Order: sequence, then structure tokens, then C-alpha cells
Amino acid sequence: MSADFPSISVVVPVYRSAESLPELVATAAPVLANLADQYEIIFVNDGSPDNSWSVIEALAQQYQQVRGINLMRNYGQHSALLCGIRAARYELIITMDDDLQHPPEAIPLLLATLSEGNFDVVYGSPEDETHSLLRNLASQITKWALQSSMGVTTARKVSAFRIFRTNLRDAFAEYRSPYVSIDVLLTWGTTRFTAVHVAHRARKYGQSNYTLRKLVTHAFNMITGFTVVPLQIASLLGFSLALFGILILIYVIGRYLIEGGSRSEERRVGKACRSRWS
Repeated sequence: MSADFPSISVVVPVYRSAESLPELVATAAPVLANLADQYEIIFVNDGSPDNSWSVIEALAQQYQQVRGINLMRNYGQHSALLCGIRAARYELIITMDDDLQHPPEAIPLLLATLSEGNFDVVYGSPEDETHSLLRNLASQITKWALQSSMGVTTARKVSAFRIFRTNLRDAFAEYRSPYVSIDVLLTWGTTRFTAVHVAHRARKYGQSNYTLRKLVTHAFNMITGFTVVPLQIASLLGFSLALFGILILIYVIGRYLIEGGSRSEERRVGKACRSRWS
């Protein structure tokens, strides 16, 4: 790979974003053209109920670098990303959202950090997230779950705006599961992560499709599906209950041996007394 002129694949999961896609391409294309000798923008339509797919088809006709993948139904953001990552053709992969909150102008910073440092993955961590209090709280819960799953400190700074080397996908080429976390899968290929601060714009069109419930569900799936923490908790609980049962058994047997013997002696003495007085 040439450090000055790499080839780049940008993967964007799409859901209810027909209005923002043309502006995203118009702003990202000039940036990518200045950075890469070859680039592509892959839109993965995740069963969007609006006319997003029609917009993607039109953009593919207008820009030769635009490709589209139309999923049969809604599989979720990370599953759509995995589909696009597996379809990417170039040396580096950039993932970003479809709502214009990730500024394409920050791509050179991500690329420079990846090229100049000894890293395989660089996150564009938002300086100030423009979400509601509950959404930000759910985001922190998800990042805590990620840290327990990934085992790296950078997990607290992850975002959907990331750049990584395409060959990392070889580590999870055979992964097949309905529960997908791109960030966890990337840890299967490397431990060299870092993050840089980038601007986080307000959503320009529509409303976010990532609800509090979805974020909490995603965090729960990561905890139960990508870590041994639940198994460790279950093992500890089982061991504790078994130990408690053994202690109860020892107590019952000890009490029987002590109190049972005393009562037998009392019965023997009582019989002797009754015989003397009869």
C-alpha cells in the first residue's frame, strides 16, 4: 500500500436516509479523490422502507465510484456494515453513518493517524455528541460493554466513524451469527487501536433510528455473545451454591452426631430411672 495514495472503500449502512445520501456523496467524493488513487462508496440499504434504494441506484448512475447493496430486509447496522466490509475491494475501509453527522472533511485526519502511527484501526471519536441525555447514557452503557468485550482502553472512544486495514477482515471471514459487533470482530485481527477527536454534527434530516432500546439490546448482546463474563458469573454462582449446600450438609450431620448422641444417652438414663422406681 502506498502511504500517499492508498485505495479506499467507504462503507455506509443506509436506513431512512434518502434525503442525506446525495449530499453525503457530493461532500465525500472530492475528499476521497484527493486522498486515494482509487476509491469507492458502498451504500448498504438495510431494508429501508423509504426510497433510499432508488436514490442509491441514481447515485450509482451518476458516480462510477458509488456501489449499492440492497438487503432483503432490515438486519441492523452492524450486520449491514459486515456485508459492506466483505464486499469492499480496496486496501483501507472507512465506515461512516448515512446522516451527515460524520464529516467527510475529517477523513484525512483518520488516514494520517493510521499511516503515521503503528495502528490498524483509528476511530473518529466525537468531541461533543449531539444526542439526548438518554441516548448519551445508552451510548455510555454500550461503550462499557464494548470495553469488557474488546479488552482495550480505546473501547470507550469507539464510534461508527472508523478506518481500518482491509486485511483485518480475514480474522472474521468465517464468522456467522445474527449478533454482530464490528468493533469486537476487529479485535480478532489486531490490538493496535487508537482514536482521534472529530466534530460531530447535528442530524440534518429526519430523526435517529437508533433508539435507547436498540442500544441497550446491542450492549446486552455483546455482553452475552462476545465475552465469557456471563459464563464466569454462572460458574461463580454455581460454585457458591454448591459450597453453601456442602456447608449445610456438614452442619446437619454435625448436629445429628452431637445432639442425636446426647438424646440417645438421655433416653438410656431415663429408662434406667424408670426401672429403678418401678
